[in-house]
Order: sequence, then C-alpha cells, then structure tokens
Amino acid sequence: MGRGKLRIYLGAAPGVGKTYAMLSEAHRRVERGTDCVVAFVEHHHRPRTEVMLHGLEQVPRRELEYRGGLFAEMDVDAVLRRAPAVALVDELAHTNVPGSRHAKRWQDVEELLAAGIDVVSTVNIQHLESLGDVVESITGVRQRETVPDEVVRRADQIELVDMSPPALRRRMAHGNIYKSDKVDAALSNYFRPGNLTALRELALLWVADRVDEYLTEYRSEHRVSKIWGSRERIVVGLTGGPEGRTLIRRAARLAEKGAGGEVMAVYIARSDGLTAASPKELALQRTLVEDLGGTFHHVVGDDIPASLLDFARGVNATQIVLGSSRRKTWQYVFGPGVGVTVARESGPDLDVHIVTHEEVAKGRGLPVARGARLGRSRIIWGWLIGVGGPVVLAVLLNTIDLGLANDMLLFLAVTVAAALLGGLLPALASAAFGSLLLNYFYTPPLHRLTIADPKNIVAIVIFVGVAVSVASVVDLAARRTHQAARLRAESEILSFLAGSVLRGETSLEALLERVRETFAMESVALLERVNDVEPWTCAGSVGPDPSARPEDADVDMPVGDHMALALSGRVLPASDRRVLAAFAAQAAVVLDRQRLQHEADQAKELAEGNRIRTALLAAVSHDLRTPLAGIKASVSSLRSDDVAWSEEDQAELLEGIEDGADRLDHLVGNLLDMSRLQTGTVAPLIREIDLDEVVPMALGGVPEDSVDLEIPESLPMVAVDAGLLERAVANLVENAVKYSPLDQRVLVAASAIAKRVEVRVVDRGPGVPDEAKDRIFAPFQRYGDAPRGNGVGLGLAVARGFAEAMGGTLNAEDTPGGGLTMVLTLRAVDRGPAVAAPSAVAERQVS
Repeated sequence: MGRGKLRIYLGAAPGVGKTYAMLSEAHRRVERGTDCVVAFVEHHHRPRTEVMLHGLEQVPRRELEYRGGLFAEMDVDAVLRRAPAVALVDELAHTNVPGSRHAKRWQDVEELLAAGIDVVSTVNIQHLESLGDVVESITGVRQRETVPDEVVRRADQIELVDMSPPALRRRMAHGNIYKSDKVDAALSNYFRPGNLTALRELALLWVADRVDEYLTEYRSEHRVSKIWGSRERIVVGLTGGPEGRTLIRRAARLAEKGAGGEVMAVYIARSDGLTAASPKELALQRTLVEDLGGTFHHVVGDDIPASLLDFARGVNATQIVLGSSRRKTWQYVFGPGVGVTVARESGPDLDVHIVTHEEVAKGRGLPVARGARLGRSRIIWGWLIGVGGPVVLAVLLNTIDLGLANDMLLFLAVTVAAALLGGLLPALASAAFGSLLLNYFYTPPLHRLTIADPKNIVAIVIFVGVAVSVASVVDLAARRTHQAARLRAESEILSFLAGSVLRGETSLEALLERVRETFAMESVALLERVNDVEPWTCAGSVGPDPSARPEDADVDMPVGDHMALALSGRVLPASDRRVLAAFAAQAAVVLDRQRLQHEADQAKELAEGNRIRTALLAAVSHDLRTPLAGIKASVSSLRSDDVAWSEEDQAELLEGIEDGADRLDHLVGNLLDMSRLQTGTVAPLIREIDLDEVVPMALGGVPEDSVDLEIPESLPMVAVDAGLLERAVANLVENAVKYSPLDQRVLVAASAIAKRVEVRVVDRGPGVPDEAKDRIFAPFQRYGDAPRGNGVGLGLAVARGFAEAMGGTLNAEDTPGGGLTMVLTLRAVDRGPAVAAPSAVAERQVS
C-alpha cells in the first residue's frame, strides 16, 4: 500500500472558511462514492460549520483525563481500524493532550498518511514555524502551536482560502466566528484591519512561492526552456563598473511596477580569470541589490552574452537590464558589444533594456591584472631593459658597423629580453622605441625619420610584428603559469578540505585558523542566526576583534540562509571566493559535526546512566533481597511463639541475621563507593605507610584459612590513602576467594620493582579470557556464573577506581598454571640512599 495524499486548506486567519471548505469538499467526495470520514473536526459552535457535519460519518473521539478535566482528541487507532479512503483532520498545528500517542496532530496525520489514508486538513498561516517571529511582530501574539514548514510543503495540494479583511471583520461582527461576548475584544485586538492585511499578504506570498516551486519543478521535469512570463523577473547584467548601482536602482523601479517583481543581479567572470572587476565595487552593488530585496549571483563564462542569456532563461526571467557600453567609438571595430548582442539574440520572449548612465563612452576602466603576475622586480627590470636597452645598444652600434640586418636582430634580442622579464607592456615600449632608433640611425636616409628603400620598411614592420608576437607569447605564458600555480594551490587547499572530511576532523577553530592563514586575514568568524529577524551570533572565531555581523566584515561568504563566514583584514579578489566558498561550506559541516558529536556524547552519557541505573535496580531486586529475606525469616522465627527454639538454634538464627547484615553493609558500601567514583567526589588523603599495616586489615571479611599473606619487611613505603587501599585490597581478595576452589588458598604477595610496589592477589579459579579482562572492571559486571556468593559486580570497579584515585593502576593477568592474578601497582616512596634500608628493616624486625 502506498503513502496517502495530503491536501491542506490554508488561511490567513481564523474564520476565513477553511473548515467549511474542507467539509464542502468532503460532501462532494461522498457524493462521488468516496469512503470519507471525519476523524476530527471542531466546529467551535459555528452554526453553518456544524450543519456541514451532518451526513458525514464521524469516528468517535478518544477522551483523556488531564489535570482533573476530560479532553477529546482524535483516536488514531480507531481511524486506522476504520481504514477509510479519506480522513478529515482539522487544525493541523494542534498540540495533543499529554498522554496521547503523539505530541502534535501533524504527527498523527503522518501516521495516517503512512497507512495509505488520504488526509484533508486545515492550517492558518500564523501556525507555520518559520513565520512565528514575523506573526508575533505583527500581531503581538506568540503562537504556541506551530507546524514545521516542511510538513506543509510536502502536501500534495495546498488550497488558499482567502477573504478580504473588511469581509472577515463583518463575519466576525455578525457572530459567525466567535460568541458575541468576545467579538469586541477580537475586533480591537487580533482582528484589526492592519493585522488581517499583513497576515493575508503573508499567506498570499507563501502560496505564491510554493506555486513558483511547482512551476520550476515542472519546467525542469519537462525540459521547458521557453520563458513563461508568469511573474516579472528582471536580470541586471553587471560589469563591476560604477554604473552598476544605477542599473540596480532602475531594475528595482521596474520590478515595483509589476506584480511580484523580482530583481536578480548577475556578474559574469571569465573562466581564465585574466580580467576581474573591482571586488569592493561588486560588494557594494551586492549590498545594494540585497537591500532592495533582490539577489546577487556570480557566474563564470567565457562568452558573456551567451552566459547572460542562459542565466536569464534558466531563472525564467522576463527582462534584462544592461548599461550603455562604456567603450569608445574606435573600440566598436572589435565587435558590436554585449548589449547589442544580447538584444539581438534574446528572442521575442525576453525584453532587453539599455539604460544610459554617466560612464557611457568613457572607456571600460576595468582593471586588467598583468604585471602583478610577473612580480614587481621583474617589471622594473623589464622596463629598464625595454627603454634603456635600445639606447645603450644604439650607442654601441654607432661605433661598429654591422649592417642593418644584424642591427635589427640585436634590437629584436633586446625586445625579447624585455618581454621575458617585464611582459607585454615593456616589450611593446622596447619595440616602438627600437623601431624609431633603427629608422633614425641605421635606415637610409640616416638621421631622418623616413625610409627610402621599401625593403627596409618591410624589415622594420617584420621586426615590430615579431617583437609584439614574442612579447604576447611571453606575457600569456606568464599568465598561464600564474594560473597553473593558483589552480595547484586551490587543488591543494581543496584536497586538504576533502582529507579533513575523510579524517573526521571536528575542530572548528583549527579550520578557521587555516582560513585566516590561507587568505592572510586578521580575523575570521563563523556567524549564524535562527532566522532573518534574530541577531547574529558567533559560532566560532579566530584572531582579534572578529566581526559581529557580515555587513561589518571586509569579506563575507554566505552559507545557506542563516549562516555566513566573515573575514576582516582586506578585500579579496573575485577569484579567491571559489576557495573561500569551499572553506565556508566545510566550516558549516564541521559546526554541524561538533554539535552532533556533542549530542551523541550526551546521549551516550544518558545511555550509560540508564544502563547503570537498570543494572542497579536489577542488583537491588536480587542481591539486596536475598540477605533481607534471610534476616526477615530468622527474625520471624525468633519472634514466633509456636516453636520453642534451643539455644543452639537461636545462636544459628542470630548468626544468620549477623551474616545477612554484614552482606548488606558490604553491598551498600560498594554502592556508595561507586557513586562517589561516578560523581568524582573521591578525595584521597595521601600519606606514607607500610603495606603490612594495611593489607592484613583488609582480610577480615574472608575465612582465616583461605588466604596466604606474603609481604616482605624490606618493602619500601608507599604513598596511598590507607582507607582506600584497604577497601581496594578487600574487594580484590573477596573476589579471588569467591572464584577459587575450596581446597585452594588465595595468595596475597607484594614486591618492589624500580619505583613501584606491586600487590598481587593470585587465585586458582577458572580464570578470565583476554578479551574479557578489561570488561570485568566495568560496573555491574560479573564474569561467569558466580559459583559462590552474590554481588552486584561493583567490587572490581570500586577497586580500580580507588587505585586510580591514588595514582596507581589495577590490571588482570593470567595465573601460571590456571587462574587469575590481580596486579595492584602503587607508587613507592623514595627514602634517599639505600644504606638507610637495613636499619629500617632491622627496626621492624625487632618490633
């Protein structure tokens, strides 16, 4: 069974007739034979709406008790059992009473849709989640019941139920919406004409945007390239010159004259990056178009007219605004210009406006970056050789007669040298200056700027042509070299970003620092905000005085709708924004990953806490109940008057009570110790003690004949907390005795190794596999079936926690020949020279 279809009646305010329209649709479907039921419709005591419910099957509601009252909610289970073809569910944004299956009614609707049931529902524009702040600013009322925009956007059909504010107020005054005692208050507050007009505009614009999405999707699916003038979309072609601001304002005025006009400014840059507009001017124009409600787009294309027309047709634009050409008259010999070409190729469905401005026929004035690619020192040497070289060569050739052919080759060599060093402009200067010197000094008639022999004219022309060609090739090679180096740097940066994604690096500050170093900025900040109304907040920053808003930064790179990367220090050229966009996208990914990791860590902590609580409850239900049951049975027996107990029986019962109490005391002690370790409240009091003062006291809880103790008197003192050490050793010994065979004694031995003292608790029990040796130290873990005794599995966890709190370690090893050895490593006290040890040993032996 497929997913059901959702149809929503959207209104601007209560009372416009959404429920009435939904019920009318239901009656039409029932008349056509469709199985349609009312899952939940609230008529709010409106007579006309209540009448529309007649003749429609209604699924009984479910009553829930909450805070002493009964509330009726939609019975999802009953609707699913009924399984109609269509279900009517009113008030999609409604919040269900606590105790319902879902918190929100739209979640109930999602379950019905998943079951293959078509749903018809209603919602008001003020209940959309994204418009909550806007509605509050208009009406002064915060909507507590909201529905995610995506739920409404996914609807198969959205029908706007519209009504003018005066008509809605008349309906309110006639008592068709609220009861008469509430009409005056409603008309003077929420239902004021200004509020209703603003809400109506929100609803109309939201639905218009949704229709636009449907249209774009349809055109894409059916590959419609022809422009459909459904709304005025005006594309402004920018060159980066100062006239762009005039064009943007002109386009904004054109958009105001059309219904739903939209302005899109586009700057087209060449793919080779050899020419670029002023980044500062483009930033100003981008701010201007966004302030006027438009959007700014950066497009790469070698054929500017074709790229501009492709962009316009791609966004279904209806008009293009271009500025009159800034080229001078003589420059038209190279072509008709962008404006003329766009107007000729636009076709009948796209209007082109040529707007005059103050920069007409003043020259392009666009910066062409040439010399910067060769370096300042090379440019200086290129000009020195291009201008000074011909002069020096002319002086030398005036003393030596080599012939015109050789003279031209030498001047050509100087021009090539100037091109190799300084690029095109120094080479052109050298060629022009060299041709003049050749004509004046070496071409008959001498010392005159005239040429008598036509062959010499051809030679000089060839000389100039070769010089210019070589200079152009050198300049182009330098540009291509710079471009290749730049692309290599970009590829390395992008490779770094891709590698950071694969490695799962989640340090936002490190990434922002990399951005700052890559683009030589003073500070970098990642800014975000919840919506267009809320202020910007800083998610992460590096460097001094980071920008608090994108508008305050020298460079800002938007990431989605509500996030931006703000850089301060200098203005970046347009060619650097591609890499910056990749950094910005990666910063957003890293921020999301950090937040997801934080949420995962919190979830892990909650899961661990739940696991410990669950294990604790299981332990309490079993391990605490057993000794309590024994104590209860013994006490009941002693208090019974029906049996005469002998003194031996009474002593045995009392001994059972004492054993059970001891077990409870030990169990509660471990639980308290574990809670102290979990909360980090263990504060050991470290002092120097001898092991033979503490370890024997830890054996009081086990049978006397079950442990062998080997602690040499020559052991150095250890720096520990005596109480924690005693509890740790006691738990280790108790665990060893529990798992050792009855005829095998547990060995507790100590030895000194370097600056450490090891206490080994050795048993001959079944042992523990290597893969389980770390797991047995986790709280509430017991290996095997615990053949004797009971416990909650806290002994080893408490022992390791106490050992680590004292600066020691606790690990498990295999006992040679079978069994398990617990190795407790403690820090020995350095008592100075070894000669003092014998006297100390002797003193202990005497005592």
